[in-house]
Amino acid sequence: MKEELQALKEQALAELETVASVDALKDLRVKYLGKKGQMTDILRGMGSLPAEERPKVGQMVNEVKKVLEEAIAAKTEVLEAEALKQRLASEKVDITLPGRKPQCGHLHPITLTMREIKKIFMRMGFEVMEGPEIESDYYNFEALNLPKDHPARDMQDTFYITEEFLLRTQTSPMQARKMQASVPDSPIRMISPGTVYRNDYDATHSPMFHQVEGLVLGKDISLADLKGTLETFCKEMFGSSVSIRLRPSYFPFTEPSAEVDISCVICGGKGCRVCKNSGWLEILGSGMVHPNVLRMSGYDPDKTSGYAFGMGVERIAMLKYGIDDLRLFFENDLRFIRQFK
Repeated sequence: MKEELQALKEQALAELETVASVDALKDLRVKYLGKKGQMTDILRGMGSLPAEERPKVGQMVNEVKKVLEEAIAAKTEVLEAEALKQRLASEKVDITLPGRKPQCGHLHPITLTMREIKKIFMRMGFEVMEGPEIESDYYNFEALNLPKDHPARDMQDTFYITEEFLLRTQTSPMQARKMQASVPDSPIRMISPGTVYRNDYDATHSPMFHQVEGLVLGKDISLADLKGTLETFCKEMFGSSVSIRLRPSYFPFTEPSAEVDISCVICGGKGCRVCKNSGWLEILGSGMVHPNVLRMSGYDPDKTSGYAFGMGVERIAMLKYGIDDLRLFFENDLRFIRQFK
């Protein structure tokens, strides 16, 4: 067996001298040192040797293996250096070409719209408050005059985690939290932006979307204050030529309630396909805070009045940028997103 090992070493070293490529060198390593290589075949025969011969043969095997590994490693360095030299000689780099500029990211249209909404209301003295996306049933519904058996809950069929906790369907819970954390009947002027969730999905609805809810409480707050605030917001967001109108509506947490429309930003109120020839586009809901909501949060409706409003950020962005399908915001198509640099 010693003679076999010596012959194997000499044969491998002789073949190594003739190897001219890295790939051929890999094949030679597998041939002699691989799991099914010739060295492995010799090792299998050690079981037939006398016990006193095995340590000596084993030591020789290790020596031969080490010699071959070192010779292959040295040859690898030589061949890789030659390959690099040939590559550099064949490839030419034009150092006069301008460098490639890295692609810079930019803000998503939802983020741009959300920031603009915040800035407009902050200039009017509103405080920005954010809250948890996993909300209790009490704050999401009951504190807003929506008891467990209220039929209006069906309109917000949503994602429950337990019977008492859910992914919030609106950012209005922050209004109740703010009232309960404040001194009773103290004035409040706040907006609450954030992500909300409802079980709905089509060209104009998404199971995850963004809202901005607003609340103003104080002495002698009237519907005229509500209209003035929203008119200022709409003109700041869509331009000074925009008009608004309030239509009677119903919301459990406000009374009276109103839907707010703006004159169509596409046709200027003349009538077109976008506004269905009405000249108006619905953008948000609003109303005077319901007395029950005030009482549940420690406010006296005989001393304090106020108004609340809520808008979908995607809806505002669609009108501002002329987008006709809400799902485009969430599909991450770069052709769409790059338009908002």
